[in-house]
Amino acid sequence: MSGWYFHYSLLTAIIAVAAFAWIKGGTPERIGATLNLLGSVLFSGLQTIMVPEALALSLLVLDGLFGVAFLILAVRYASLWLGAAMLLQAAQFSLHAFYYVTAKPVDRLFAIVNNLVSWGILLSIVVGVIGHWLNVRHQAPAA
Repeated sequence: MSGWYFHYSLLTAIIAVAAFAWIKGGTPERIGATLNLLGSVLFSGLQTIMVPEALALSLLVLDGLFGVAFLILAVRYASLWLGAAMLLQAAQFSLHAFYYVTAKPVDRLFAIVNNLVSWGILLSIVVGVIGHWLNVRHQAPAA
């Protein structure tokens, strides 16, 4: 399969998870899903308008900002899924930093790790939304 299929599958999943979080999630799930969606839009936008030489540093800065945002959310809401998302975002930052510092060209390994981390962040958000949803259902008074 070609790369465009994976790209659009991930983008579709990011949008679907954001919608799921806004429909069934609580405040931290909504913020986390919105951050993830915003990050995807910013990354895609930067890739289309920036030259490759400046793109790597810009993506590294954005990864760092989103890692800090997930850290703030994890500290504020003390949720396991947020801790997982924060650690995965840190892994993505480390991946970009490694390739930037070593001036290694983006290869298949980079794409695989980057996509796995992105799917992992989505999975952690989904777990958080399901946990919140089940908690709310459990606390609802029986009719």
